[in-house]
Amino acid sequence: MSQNKPFILIADEMHPSIFAMLDHAGFTYEYQPTITRAGLLEQLALFDGLIIRSKTTVDEELLSRAPKLRFIGRAGAGLDLIDLDAAERRGIRVFHAGEGNRDAVAEHTVGMLLGLLANILKADREVRQGIWDREGNRGYELGSLTVGIVGYGNNGRATAKRLSGFGCRVLAYDKFLTNYGDDFAEEATMEQLIAEADVLSLHIPLTDDTRMMINDTFIEQFARPFFLINIARGEITSLSALVRGLENGKVRGACLDVLENEKLAKLTPDQQAAFDYLRQSDRVVLTPHIAGWTHESYVRINKVLVRQLVSL
Repeated sequence: MSQNKPFILIADEMHPSIFAMLDHAGFTYEYQPTITRAGLLEQLALFDGLIIRSKTTVDEELLSRAPKLRFIGRAGAGLDLIDLDAAERRGIRVFHAGEGNRDAVAEHTVGMLLGLLANILKADREVRQGIWDREGNRGYELGSLTVGIVGYGNNGRATAKRLSGFGCRVLAYDKFLTNYGDDFAEEATMEQLIAEADVLSLHIPLTDDTRMMINDTFIEQFARPFFLINIARGEITSLSALVRGLENGKVRGACLDVLENEKLAKLTPDQQAAFDYLRQSDRVVLTPHIAGWTHESYVRINKVLVRQLVSL
């Protein structure tokens, strides 16, 4: 990139901390958090850089209208909103802030799992209704279980670090890494996770390979009933398959921060049926895509983004 500072369009709502960071680094930018798709198509040709969060889809059509664009920054971990092949063909650099919310995601993952294993949410609801059922809420200790982590990047590694403090065995599988075992997790194959894990935690992006990866066939392969955690992307897990796994006992419980369709007013009939089952189940913990959504991570994501901008 030239020595001249790029002109940046910020097309999604951002934490206000980013403005002082960009000003300090000497960048020029326009902040248009309510810009429409039509507005982007009309204006993007003026900009050298684009920063997005979760609203904006960057596809071939959009990139074809952006001859000056040199980089796209995503304020978050996933890049599934961006056509990476189209960006690469145009020499457009794409970066994200995966390390910005890794601690938040890791803490949320462990929190959801502890809540499920110890029946905390179920017991809380019962006590509020005047039900004092100790035996019915006897829980399981995390330290007695083997946790399998799929994806050992920023979020997976941060989660393993926190899990290690509970004394549980942690296995990690990552198809894109080699020699990644460390003090917090043993390097493993997917076959080993399927054979040995009591808990499966997903920390992978949404791609053509991972879309609906957790389906009936995958669930049935497991050697023992297991707990499922998905704080990655909702479309990695088929909710209908998950319901069938809960019904037949292959899945002992689930922690879901994401759903295959998060627009709850626009679920298909099959999605609605699955969601109705999950939201009524005492074996399921649900949160609204907030695993990486802490006050601290909101600022840290901006720091990571601007640091990468400065190093371009």
